[in-house]
This record gives sequence, structure tokens and C-alpha cells, in this order.
Amino acid sequence: MAEYASLGDVAGKRVLVRSDLNVPLDGARITDDGRIRASVPTIRELSEAGARVVVMAHLGRPKGEPDPAYSLRPVAARLGELLGTEVAFADDTVGESARAVVSGLQDGQVAVLENVRFDAGETSKDDDERAAFADRLAELGDAFVSDGFGVVHRKQASVYDVAQRLPHAMGGLVRTETEVLRRLTQSPERPYVVVLGGSKVSDKLAVIDNLLGKADTLLIGGGMVFTFLAAQGHGVGQSLLEKDQVDTCRAYLERSAESGVEIVLPTDVVVAPEFKADAEPTVVPVAEIPSDQIGLDIGPDSATAFAEIVRGARTVFWNGPMGVFEFDSFAAGTRVVAEALTEVDGLSVVGGGDSAAAVRQLGVPESGFGHISTGGGASLEYLEGKELPGLTVLED
Repeated sequence: MAEYASLGDVAGKRVLVRSDLNVPLDGARITDDGRIRASVPTIRELSEAGARVVVMAHLGRPKGEPDPAYSLRPVAARLGELLGTEVAFADDTVGESARAVVSGLQDGQVAVLENVRFDAGETSKDDDERAAFADRLAELGDAFVSDGFGVVHRKQASVYDVAQRLPHAMGGLVRTETEVLRRLTQSPERPYVVVLGGSKVSDKLAVIDNLLGKADTLLIGGGMVFTFLAAQGHGVGQSLLEKDQVDTCRAYLERSAESGVEIVLPTDVVVAPEFKADAEPTVVPVAEIPSDQIGLDIGPDSATAFAEIVRGARTVFWNGPMGVFEFDSFAAGTRVVAEALTEVDGLSVVGGGDSAAAVRQLGVPESGFGHISTGGGASLEYLEGKELPGLTVLED
């Protein structure tokens, strides 16, 4: 419990823990419980130390009012299964149910509050509105532990404002995440390779901009690659294309040549006539994408080349799939790159979000990676060099 020394002896204390339990649901069925499992160690450690643990979290993007589709009830049930103990559940965030559930906790017991985003104060841009909600949350606890790395880039009541109101500490998950990301930004072993995918270049502009001064090689795949290919003068058919970013991509390619940081693009892609799981796949060179086809994965030659570069690295950060991994016919590129990361002799980091989901869906053993992040957006903002409010508030 050394990391919680700032809280003193937690036995008998009500400890508010901000976890990241934002998992995908199919109705009430959790389709990927990775974030819940990642949250268990901190909750268990506090519980075993005798704290009365009160978990705060969000799910999805409700409109600041209760919505049964985004209830944390099934998440609380799964958390109880993983902890091997009953977890109490409050039907509201700071109301009568929350107060009753928290007051009924005994030492070592755990409760989950309903989705904090059911209250408009959680995400409000108005400091006073956010503070009023944080005041009511803080009344439920004696101390605060920040353990939801996926939300530390948000200035929200349960992440930022509560930390200003209670003795606070960094949870084990957030501590591990920040230590890994610090290695990526301050002292990476070389060669340092970054693999970027996903649908849009615009989502990754700032991280590309920052990494062009830090990484040795950037491998580009996913839907975002077609804007880079267009910047090279290639036709991309019906593939995803951000026309307003073509000039930006062209500038990045020019900068890479000047800086010595290599940007590697695919030489072949897998195309299909439409975006469907059963669409007929065809492999074509990037210079020969048919005008009526859509690119849905990097090609086999590119996947092999990417994997070879990844395996030769000492540090790898991967964020974003290489193709539409949800469709079997267009998952090969992502699978090959993911498997290569498990063979890295050094630090391999999966940057959360769709990349982490792909690892689990494709059945690549999680133990093969150095670290799987739980916070895609937060990880990217850290790598962009941005200040993350949920981390800075813990520094005092």
C-alpha cells in the first residue's frame, strides 16, 4: 500500500475510486470486459486493506440524465464475479440510493455508483456546475484514488474536481500507464517504431506531428493510409479519404525525409466492391486501386514488411488496426502486426481502444505484449505532449 501512503491507513475509510469501466455492451451483455479486469487489482488491494471502496465510472455518452441503456448494473455484476465477492450497486450517483449504499458498507466491501454521466455536472464546461456535482460526490468519501486512465485527459467532476476536495492518490493502473508512456516519450530504446492505423488521419495529426521528432519509423495502415496514398498521387477508389488532410500528409512525408524519421506506407492493399463482411476481397498494388473498389486492409506483402520492421524494434507503440479486423476477410493485416508485437525483444505497447479490442477478438495472447493500455485517447494525448488534467491534479 506504499503508493497510497498519502491517504494514511485506509482501513475503515470510504475511498472513492474513479475507474474506467466503459466497456462495450450488446444489450446487457458485456462483449469485452478488458477494462473491468484491468480495474480489479486496485479495487482488490484497497478492499483487502480494509477500505470501504466506492467505485465511480461512466459508460457511453448519455445526455446528462438517466438512460437505462447506459446503466452500470451489468458492469457491477461482472466486477463482483471477478472480485469473487458481492458488489453493492447504487441506482443513482449522489442521491438517496448512493448515500444508503455507501453508509451500509462494512470494511473491505465494495460498491459501484450508477453512471456518473447521468448527471450533467460530470461533463459540464461550467466550472460551478461541475463543482456542485463534485461536492456531492466528495461527501460520499474520505479519500480519492484515480485509477481510470482512459479519462485522465478529461476535466470532469469525478476525475478532476473530486481530487481537489479529498486526500488523493494515483491508482496502480494509472501509475503503470504513466510509467510506460514516460518510457515511450522520454527514454525509448531504439529502434523505436510506431504503428498507426484506424480510420482517420485527423484523429492522429498531433501524435504524428510529435512523433516525427521522437520515433525512428512510423508505419501507417488502416483507413487513414489512403489520405497518405492520395498525397503521393495515387488514386484510392472509394476508400476512406480526408481530402482536407492531403496537403498535411504530403507535408509529413516531406518532413520525414528531412528529419530521417521514416514513414512507411503499404505497397499493396486488400480491396472489395463494398463495405460488407462477405464482400469479395482482392489484393492490388497501391498504384492500381480500382475506381469502384474500397480499401479495407493492408495487403499481405505490406503486412509481412511491417511485421519485419516491428520484430526488429526495441520499442513499439501501436494504436489503430490495419484494416477492418471485425470482418474475417480483412483482419489479416491487423493479425500479422499484432503477432509481430508479441515477438519484440523489448517494450511493446498496445495503445488501447480498437487495438486492444482487436488483440482480444483475434485471440492473440495478451501476455505476449509488454503493456496493453486501457486509454486510447488519453494515451495519444500523452504522446502528443499535452497536459492531462486528471494527472496534473494529483501532483500536489
